[in-house]
Amino acid sequence: SEYLDVLEKQSTKLKKLTEDVLEASKAVSGAVDVHLEPIDAVELLEQLVGEHADRMAAAGIEPVLNKSCESTLILADSTLLGRVLENLIVNITKYAQRDTRAYFDLTETQDAVYITMKNTSREPLNIPAEELLERFVRGDSSRHSEGSGLGLSIANSFTELMGGKLQLTLDGDLFKAELTFPRAASDTAEDCPKS
Repeated sequence: SEYLDVLEKQSTKLKKLTEDVLEASKAVSGAVDVHLEPIDAVELLEQLVGEHADRMAAAGIEPVLNKSCESTLILADSTLLGRVLENLIVNITKYAQRDTRAYFDLTETQDAVYITMKNTSREPLNIPAEELLERFVRGDSSRHSEGSGLGLSIANSFTELMGGKLQLTLDGDLFKAELTFPRAASDTAEDCPKS
């Protein structure tokens, strides 16, 4: 039964890796249907943080959501943006230091919306930030038990396909991912400060 358990776990990992490789290939080649439309970034971020709250709690991570508005429309593809945000949240859940907070900040200017995620890494990040966006790259030698090293690469490719930008910053043990998207032309919210 132990061998069967090992085989089942390994086959599950292989299936996930195959799906990730296929998705990464489509993202890099641009063979993905992109349907840009106004999306409420606040609502989507709140929804995904809520969906992953139990998993973060189990990993000893307290999510802190800061938003400058109750509603902010960006121009993006809802399916692709959901995958991008989910990849970044799962990354935090897997690699953040226990008993710390993960910050999810949403700010905006007249033309753009910024979604920033910050957490303290469990292990030293011994790699340049830009290399983390490459395929099959992980941030430290301890990351061998799960994950394919494709999550950030897929997130970056999907973001670019939507006309957005993903920038990573490493400062000691601080890991920061910032997404930038154009505001939707139909966003007429007046209760939000814009700089």
